[in-house]
Amino acid sequence: MTAARQNNNGVPQTKNTASCRNPLNSIKVFVVCHGLLQLSQLLLTGYLRSTISTIEKRFGLSSQTSGILSSFNEIGNTILIVFVSYFGSRVHRPRFIGFGALVVCVAGFTMCLPHFIMGEYKYDKSIASVYSNITDVCQPGMTNVGDSQSQCVTKMGKENSDVLSILFIGQILLGIGGVPIQPFGISYIDDYASKRNSPLYIGILFAVTVMGPGVAFILGSAMLRYYVDIDKIPASEIVLTPSDPRWIGAWWMGFIVAACIVAVASVPYFFFPREMPRELVTSEGTEESKPGLIDAFKNKPNPNEQVSLAEFIKVFPKVLLRTLKNPIYILVVMAQANLSAMVCGLATFMAKFLERQFTITASLANLMIGSVNIPGAMAGIVLGGVIMKRFQLSPKQCGAMCVIGMLCCILIALPLLFLGCSTQEFASPHSDPQISGGLWHNVSECSGHCGCSTTAFNPICGSDGIEYISPCYAGCEIVNFDYMENKVTNYTGCRCITSEGSGGSGTPGSCGTRCHHLFLPFMVLSCLAGALASLAQTPSFMLILRNVHPADKSLAIGIQFMLLRILAWLPGPVMFGSVIDSTCIQWGKKCGSKAACQYYNNNLLRQRYIGLQILFEVGALILFIAVYFVLRRKDKVHQDAKDDPESHKLSEKTVKV
Repeated sequence: MTAARQNNNGVPQTKNTASCRNPLNSIKVFVVCHGLLQLSQLLLTGYLRSTISTIEKRFGLSSQTSGILSSFNEIGNTILIVFVSYFGSRVHRPRFIGFGALVVCVAGFTMCLPHFIMGEYKYDKSIASVYSNITDVCQPGMTNVGDSQSQCVTKMGKENSDVLSILFIGQILLGIGGVPIQPFGISYIDDYASKRNSPLYIGILFAVTVMGPGVAFILGSAMLRYYVDIDKIPASEIVLTPSDPRWIGAWWMGFIVAACIVAVASVPYFFFPREMPRELVTSEGTEESKPGLIDAFKNKPNPNEQVSLAEFIKVFPKVLLRTLKNPIYILVVMAQANLSAMVCGLATFMAKFLERQFTITASLANLMIGSVNIPGAMAGIVLGGVIMKRFQLSPKQCGAMCVIGMLCCILIALPLLFLGCSTQEFASPHSDPQISGGLWHNVSECSGHCGCSTTAFNPICGSDGIEYISPCYAGCEIVNFDYMENKVTNYTGCRCITSEGSGGSGTPGSCGTRCHHLFLPFMVLSCLAGALASLAQTPSFMLILRNVHPADKSLAIGIQFMLLRILAWLPGPVMFGSVIDSTCIQWGKKCGSKAACQYYNNNLLRQRYIGLQILFEVGALILFIAVYFVLRRKDKVHQDAKDDPESHKLSEKTVKV
C-alpha cells in the first residue's frame, strides 16, 4: 500500500500521511488523553480530603495531624515545580508525564496499604449479637477497667507510627508524581496546537482541573457507603449502619479505583512522539512555528536554541527578584493565597464540619460537596471568564470585579456564622468542662459501681434526651433484643437516666443535633459564597499575565504556584485542623493515649471554622482593593503621559539615569 494519495486535482499528496496513520500524532488526541489523566490524578489527590474524617476515626488522628497529612503532598511538588520551566523543552515530555503518572499510581496503592496492615476494625459493640456476651451494660460490683491486653498490645504504638509513615510516604509520592503532568502537558499543547485552538485546549484542561475534586467527593460518597472491612467479614455479620457514630466506611477502596484509572490513563504517553506535527492555522494550509516556553523566557526567536542549566540557575534569582518587586503581581498573589487558604479549609474539613454540625453521614456530606459546592465554584469561574470576554475588561476593571466578587461573598458568608446546630447534651465521666459548658453531664457517681471501660464509646440516646457515651455509663442493666433481626432494640433499668425515675431507658445510637431543617439553607448560602469568591479566579489570573514582563511570564506563573503552595496549601490545612481541635470537648482514648475527638462544641466549631474562612476572605478583599488603587494610579500616570508627552519623556529619562 503506497503512502501517496491524490487530491481533487490529481496532484500526489504525501504530507502528514504518518499523522493520518497514527492517531497519537494528533494534538487533539493528546488533549483528550491529558484531560483524562488530569481528571484521574486530581481524583486521587482530592479523594484523601473526601475521606479525611473517616481516616481520623479509623486510626485515632487529631484534625491537626490529618491537616498535616493533607498538605504533605505539596512538599515534593513545591520543591520541583519551578525547575519544570527549565526542563520542559529539553526532555521527552509525554514520557515524563507517563512516568509521573505511574508514580501517582504507586502513591494511590501505597495510601491504601494501612487497611491491609492494621487488621479488622475493632469497636465497642453496643449493637451486639444475640449469641454474644454482653459486656457494655452495667455490671454492679466491678471496678472500672481500661483497655484489655488484647486491645492494648506493645506493638500498638509501632503500628500507628507505621500507618502514618505509609500515608505520609504516599502523599510525598503523589506530590512528586504530579509535578510534570500539568506544566508539561500545557507546554506541549501550546507548542504544537494552532494559535487559534491553543486557548480552547488549555481552557478544557482548566475545566477538568476544577471537575476533578468534585468527582473525588462523589467517589468518596460512594465508597463510604460500604463498611471498612467488607473484604474481611461476611456482609451478614456487619451490624453497624452508616448513621452510627462508630461506622467506618471503606475509605481504602477509592484509592485503588483512582490508582487503576491513573494507570490506564498513563499508557498512551509512552507512545506519543517527542515532537508532534503542528496544527495548520491558515486557510492556505501553512503551519505555525512557535517558540517553546524556555524560548519565551529568554525572549529568543529561535526555538532550537536552548538554555543551559547554569544559565538558568544564574538568571532565575534575577527574574524572581524582578517579579516579586512588581506591586500588582505580589498583591494579586497574596490575595490568591488568602483565597487558596480558604479553599484548603473547605476542601479538607467541610465534610467533617457538615457531619458534626447537622448529624449527617460522611457519604451524604461528600455527595453534597461534590454535587453542590464544587459545581458552584465552577460556575463562578466560568461566569468570571464570560464577563471578561463579553465586556473586554481592562486591568482596572478586572481589579474592580475582584473587589465586588469578594465583597458579595463576605456578605453572603456572614449568616453562616449563625446558621447551625448546638451540640447535643451528653453524659460522660470525663470531658473538658471549660468549653463544654452546660452541655456535659457527669455520670461518675451514678455509674461508678458498674465497672465501665475507660475507653467505652457506644452512644445511646436516653429517654431524657441526653446522649450517653455507652449503656454502661448510663447505668443500664438490661438489654432487650429483637430476636428476628438479631439486634438490640433498647436498654432499660438505666440508673443515670432520670426522666423515668430510677428505671430510665435508652436506644442505640446518637441523639443527633436535631436541626436538619437548617442544612438546606446552609448549603445554598455556602454554594453562593463559593461561586462569588470564584468570580475573582479568572480576572486575578489575567492581572498577573498582563502585568509581568513577557519574557518572565512562564517563570512568573511557576513562582505564583510555588508561593501559593508555601503560603496557603502547606500551612492551610494545619491551621484549620488546629482550629477544629481547639473546639473538642471530649477526646477518645486508645491505650492511654489521645485518639480522635468524640464530641465538639458545635457553636465554637462553627464560629471558629467559618470565622477563619471569612477572615481569609476579608484579607483577600483588602488586597484586591489595594490592587484596584494601584491600577487606578497606573492608569492616571498613563493618562497624564498622553496629556503631557514631554513631561513623560523627561520622567522616563530620569528613571533610566
